[in-house]
Amino acid sequence: MKHSFLDKYSEQDSLVHRLDPRTKFIISLLFILAVALTSPVMWPVFSIYFILMIILILISRVPVLYILKRSLVIIPFVVLMAISIPFVKEGEVIGSYNIWIWQVSLTHSGLQLLWNILAKAWLSILCLILLTATTRMTDLLAALERLHMPRVMVMILSFMYRYIFVLVDEVMRMKQARDSRNFGGRRLWQLRTLGNMAGTLFIRSYERGERVYAAMLARGYDGRCCTLNRLSLKPTDIYGGLGFGIVILAAFLFNFIG
Repeated sequence: MKHSFLDKYSEQDSLVHRLDPRTKFIISLLFILAVALTSPVMWPVFSIYFILMIILILISRVPVLYILKRSLVIIPFVVLMAISIPFVKEGEVIGSYNIWIWQVSLTHSGLQLLWNILAKAWLSILCLILLTATTRMTDLLAALERLHMPRVMVMILSFMYRYIFVLVDEVMRMKQARDSRNFGGRRLWQLRTLGNMAGTLFIRSYERGERVYAAMLARGYDGRCCTLNRLSLKPTDIYGGLGFGIVILAAFLFNFIG
């Protein structure tokens, strides 16, 4: 079955692709922290962050539409979690609405905070998508291990990425088998069938995990993340990381100047 991999464009050649994965991860983390700590009213700073992301996307030669389409997926979930903020945060009331027996008020500060949360979430996910699109997953995991991230977490991420596609295929086969048996009937029967499918998927995943772990132990697995490419910092990685870091820091310091 066809899958859309996170590192779909990682084999391309560009300045961003050639940077060491550790440098890219640290810069991405610094960017996300700067975005998260930026004052909600500093929209010029958010504009600088957005322009910086567009420049990096163009340099990386990853299709802009690909990144934008993937980044917009997160927006509905953020809206779902933060939709109540404009109605519960105190501030200048810009509108009141009657919902049955309740009266809710929309505040300017609450609406501003909602837009701020959406902007921060979108910029952060843009950064993460660019990171994964320009870095092979194996190299990114090796970089996390070299940065002394706990091995257990690195291996969990590794297995999650490798086997999520296997589980998707398993679900699609189960769905195909269900449909071939004229799946239908009352809603209660449908829920029962879906529950059986979920339980079967869990058992199969558990059994596959046990088999894979036993096979890994038989092949000398010791908890390390091994890759064919050895990571080594080059002068371009250091200078590139410092350059991007200075730009991000300068944009963040504009909070206090503005």
